[in-house]
Amino acid sequence: MLNRKLKIGIVVGEVSGDTLGAKLIRSFREQGIEAEFEGIGGPQMIAEGFNSYYPMDILSVMGIVEVLKDIKKLFAVRDGLVETWTKNPVDIFIGIDAPDFNLRLSKSIKQHNLPIKTVQYVSPSVWAWRQGRVHGIKASIDLVLCLFPFEKAFYQQFDVPAAFVGHPLASQLPLQNSILDAKQELGLDLSQKHIALLPGSRRGEIERLGPLVLSAAEIIHKKYPEYEFLIPAINDARKSQIQELLKQYPESLVSKVRLMENLDAESKIGRQVMNASNIVALASGTATLEAMLLHRPMVTFYKLNWLTYIIVKLMVKIQYYSLPNIVAGKKVIQELIQSDATPENLAAEIEKLMNVETAQIQVMQLITMHKKLLAGNSEDPVQAIMGLIS
Repeated sequence: MLNRKLKIGIVVGEVSGDTLGAKLIRSFREQGIEAEFEGIGGPQMIAEGFNSYYPMDILSVMGIVEVLKDIKKLFAVRDGLVETWTKNPVDIFIGIDAPDFNLRLSKSIKQHNLPIKTVQYVSPSVWAWRQGRVHGIKASIDLVLCLFPFEKAFYQQFDVPAAFVGHPLASQLPLQNSILDAKQELGLDLSQKHIALLPGSRRGEIERLGPLVLSAAEIIHKKYPEYEFLIPAINDARKSQIQELLKQYPESLVSKVRLMENLDAESKIGRQVMNASNIVALASGTATLEAMLLHRPMVTFYKLNWLTYIIVKLMVKIQYYSLPNIVAGKKVIQELIQSDATPENLAAEIEKLMNVETAQIQVMQLITMHKKLLAGNSEDPVQAIMGLIS
């Protein structure tokens, strides 16, 4: 073991990564391991004493075509971190999610022969698409920390060092979960039925998916005016963006839409909104796992730039897009992807979940998957990381 304080570099690109990063920093501290943390982090990590060289939002770009527009900026950030760590190396670099950026950064660290161990926390979906990436991961990553047991099994086929550390939310979120308590926590009317609308936390996602969810809400509102819609806004920029979109809709709908602002450093308003809602409609991504672990009836959707979608479609190796369906190995929740993601289809799927029996069948399947994730033999991520430098 080192007889000095560790220096650990971490890079995250969105709220879910910030949550994992903050928990990891706390875990190091709780285990009595002295360390300084630096790189790119969000408000939760910064609240834990993390030194962020760039704002986390700088990496919040999705899609192949969309990334190309910002490629120079992203390369400049990568090169800036490599330059910083060439002068003052960290002992370990941990890329949390954001694989397109973090895997390139790890590759650059290896190419510069820096004395830095590299970790990828949250496996990229190599088992799903672009499986050839596994060879690049083997060359540039010293350890992959996997959230799901099937990921570790995939890496073992290619002799890539991997540890199944479990998803922290699986143990953090209870199996018994009261919706009334969740409504009370947000100061909502306990007798009111709510539908959560989550078009994503990135600017581009709200541009692309905001009109989809609001137009679906308009259809539902005409048939079921008693429902109230909750939309989380993780920061003032996203709140202003959604407010601008709402100006295009009738006042009768707008009066039934509640924008729920994030009020703490943990940026957990999305989770709170889903937890307090009777039905959840959300963009496909990591939030679908949270909705699964909250056991709320849900439907997921996504639309990419058309060219990005064509490229992705050619590379995808799995049947499903959303984590609940991937974990289950069958269709548990409805996925509306690309041309299927219309306001009419989304409204119809939300309406199906208003049926108590339909919703309850799905909820029981979500609870079963929650138990499945808890049953796996997971390792402690801090100990797995420390094994690299022991």
